Amino acid sequence: MAFTLLDGGMGQELMARSKAEPTGLWATQTMMDTPEMVQAVHKDYFDAGADIATTNSYAILRDRLALFDIEDQFETLQVRACEIACRARDQNGSGLVAGSMGPTGRSYRPDLALEIEQGAEIYAEIAGIQAPYVDFYLLETMSSMVQATGALLGAKSVGKPVWLSVTVDDADGSKLRSGESISELTALLSKSQVDALLINCSTPEAVTSALQKLGPQTIPTGAYANGFTKIAEEFLQDNATVTALNARTDLDPEAYLNFAKQWHELGASIIGGCCEVGPAHIMHLAKHFNPDYVLEIYYE
Repeated sequence: MAFTLLDGGMGQELMARSKAEPTGLWATQTMMDTPEMVQAVHKDYFDAGADIATTNSYAILRDRLALFDIEDQFETLQVRACEIACRARDQNGSGLVAGSMGPTGRSYRPDLALEIEQGAEIYAEIAGIQAPYVDFYLLETMSSMVQATGALLGAKSVGKPVWLSVTVDDADGSKLRSGESISELTALLSKSQVDALLINCSTPEAVTSALQKLGPQTIPTGAYANGFTKIAEEFLQDNATVTALNARTDLDPEAYLNFAKQWHELGASIIGGCCEVGPAHIMHLAKHFNPDYVLEIYYE
């Protein structure tokens, strides 16, 4: 089974390196102020052994930018995130670039998901902008079936491979954050031509439960957990920043590797990290799994 090593989290890594106070724009603000810091994070992940650079475009969505009166910069910021990731890839001499697309509204808020047709239109626009730069699209932190379906329809309209990543309930990994059973994804996968299915931005324990519930799939599966104690209610409110979230103190690189071993045993062939999982964690994974650069298997 070919193994692919993703990179780790971008937003929290930027927050750790930046001296600036976090804002509601999160990693987008850092990229606007110090784009070289974003490229440095990409470089550090490649140096750690990652096969992929995930663009810093997770939160570059029109509705999010409109809250700060900068929606007019939407396309410019999308392109900037892609170009930075491509430069890091070129500097590394190998690897792929994944075009990140996060959820509209707020993360972990399935109640804010748009209707499928509206979501498809939004993600199709993003896919078109990213198309000249990325090798595939990574739909991240999708919290409900409606959210995932709209994003898939939009991203697939361009013709590039699409990886779907969903986030699950931290207390019950068998459910999406909407409360829907993760097993409902099976029907979506069968009709949507998804190229890989991943679980992300949930506790490592919940990710393990989700993979157990999913069971064997006909497409590659993967996992990249976060390092938060939980998604606090305060973070789900309007105008919240990442200061509302607390990092775990028991998830050092060795502890994270132990979870990754479980995921691999459960069939995950794509593994990386999300928020609070940094280059040291990815290097630890690389040393254990020793991934070969065989991604062309998926993209011939």
